[in-house]
Amino acid sequence: MRAPIGDFATALPAPDALGELIGPVAGAVRRWTGSVPAEQIVWVDTDPQWADTAVFVEHYGRELLERSANCVVVAGRRGGETTLAACLVLSTTRVDVNGVVRRQLGARKASFASMDTATGETGMEYGGITPVGLPDGWPVLVDSAVVDLPYVLVGSGLRRGKLLVPGKAFAELPGAVVLEGLGVA
Repeated sequence: MRAPIGDFATALPAPDALGELIGPVAGAVRRWTGSVPAEQIVWVDTDPQWADTAVFVEHYGRELLERSANCVVVAGRRGGETTLAACLVLSTTRVDVNGVVRRQLGARKASFASMDTATGETGMEYGGITPVGLPDGWPVLVDSAVVDLPYVLVGSGLRRGKLLVPGKAFAELPGAVVLEGLGVA
């Protein structure tokens, strides 16, 4: 199979690559519902040494820079309560944590979650966190620019491998809220 974007030696429909995916992501692919069939989600094999965005696009295709998204875990706090959420923005932008995220979560203070919290709570590797397969009940805040793309490159839950997902599928994830201006230049 040829990947819909990028230049990858190995590309498989995600349901055929379950053995390459970390548990929570494989489980989400198995249970996938929505208007986008699971077979349209593509797993591509990538080398972990090229996992960081700048090096990655040099190796797998420069056009991927405009078609990649980063998923980060944030913590919103109000009183003694902490709410964890995932934010998905284009890799050419940054998450508006203190504006859009804080207001959406109804938090007094919001910040990026620590690496230990992000990996421990998601069951995914740092640098590979993806919105596919997050814990039940988590808000998944998605920038509208991500949803507008035909295909988006995101993590696979591991540093090795990525997922290519039709943008509109992110709007249908459990807990998804599509927001204008979540990603800022």
